[in-house]
Amino acid sequence: MISYTLGDLERLLGLKNYVIRYWEKEVPLLQPHKDRQGRRIYANQDLHILFRLKYLLYDRHFTLEGARNQLFREVSGEQQDLRAQIGALRSDLIALYGLVKGRSPKNRSNPIENPGNSPLTGTLKTYKKP
Repeated sequence: MISYTLGDLERLLGLKNYVIRYWEKEVPLLQPHKDRQGRRIYANQDLHILFRLKYLLYDRHFTLEGARNQLFREVSGEQQDLRAQIGALRSDLIALYGLVKGRSPKNRSNPIENPGNSPLTGTLKTYKKP
């Protein structure tokens, strides 16, 4: 399972941490767990909900209550198969973004730091200066 810290979400979503924490209180679908040190750990599902919530609030100009109600309708809707496929695609894109930026999500190996554990091992060629 891929997990994200609050700092990871700040960078991915482009939001401040206090906004994300406020949304946690207002949208019961967001259920981050806490690690031993008490830090919030978010799952992929939380990340998808936050992306959708941000879209509804900032792009579609929903109120927070309206966005929360829309999320509940979507979760109990008929098109769950399509949403699952889109969610999986989004997860893959986020993982690729992490690889490009040189930082992968918590439970994946970073091919830059540890190239032996990368699924891309053998496909990347190292560049040597002449």
